[in-house]
Amino acid sequence: SSDLETMKQFIAFVKKEFYHIFRDKRTMLILFGLPIAQILIFGYVVNNEINNARIVVFDPSRDDATREITNKIIASGYFELAEMVETASGLEKSFQKGDIKAALIFEPRFSEKLTRENIAHVQVIADASDPNTANLMASYIQAIINSYTAGLNAQATRNATIVAETKMLFNPELKSAYMFVPGTMALILMLLSAMMTSISIAREKEMGTMEVLLVSPLKPIQIVIGKVMPYMALSFINACVIIFLGTLIFDVPIRGNIVLLMSESLLFILLALSLGILSSTMAKTQEIAMFISMLALMLPTMLLSGFIYPIENMPGWLQVISNIMPARWFIVIIKNIMIKGTGMEHIWIETLIMTGMIAAFLILSIRKFKIRLE
Repeated sequence: SSDLETMKQFIAFVKKEFYHIFRDKRTMLILFGLPIAQILIFGYVVNNEINNARIVVFDPSRDDATREITNKIIASGYFELAEMVETASGLEKSFQKGDIKAALIFEPRFSEKLTRENIAHVQVIADASDPNTANLMASYIQAIINSYTAGLNAQATRNATIVAETKMLFNPELKSAYMFVPGTMALILMLLSAMMTSISIAREKEMGTMEVLLVSPLKPIQIVIGKVMPYMALSFINACVIIFLGTLIFDVPIRGNIVLLMSESLLFILLALSLGILSSTMAKTQEIAMFISMLALMLPTMLLSGFIYPIENMPGWLQVISNIMPARWFIVIIKNIMIKGTGMEHIWIETLIMTGMIAAFLILSIRKFKIRLE
């Protein structure tokens, strides 16, 4: 009977634990919401196909063959025609703007050469600031051209050849460092600045030392600024170290203005710090601050910022969500300045978005930052 009583107590204890879990909405969200969200995001994001990559076509021939090849490439669904350009001279500017991912340049009298000489040339230019995507795009276009040539030869029982010459713009050697250095920089600065700030302020609240600070002559805003300034300085040093190592060890160039590069890095650090302050207003303990930082910053920064997986390959709803990822805009800025050598004229929109995010996070923090004596 004592064993039966013990078993009843044990069952009652297990029921109580279940009840506590079901009553806590946050625990339920972590248990069921997180796995569902992760499988959906990973399922949609981890996609190595090309989708709707914007390309431009320079076609001085404008004959049947060039039109058919262009239509075949667009009809594949992998590419989207941005425009038919009149000259090939302005192509690099289009690449610098980030509007286009690839360009197709047909030689003059393309169809005539294919008919008379059985050989014609086309040049494929790809934006290799993301080397993996550039390689895939070049392979897809080559495969479509080969398919067209095979069809042509089968119809006319001939041996025509279309030579597709590939040029990788900005990163001719297809070095992966051109992709991972900007991405790693964004990830490290985001985690270091936001997470450490959030944990630091949450620690003061948890230990009760915030009360001591409150009775000091310092104002709450001065306390917050005082807490984040060391992390701002250390993060800036980190940014300098990452850029130095990327240039020295991995040969990632700095083609743009170094002062602009460092200014944009400082702006992103301020953005990460403001996000850290905001998350600290939601967290009562260091553990919660750590959890919020890891869950809300690390995974989305890796998956939805364009660091590893191209944003244009994602479904529309994920592309919309990626707009609120601070790292997305910073990675575009870093790649433009370091790899493409562009100035403020091509990154002012991203700079404006980051500035707006800083203002929004700080306003939200001020409204939520109610330091009460408990």
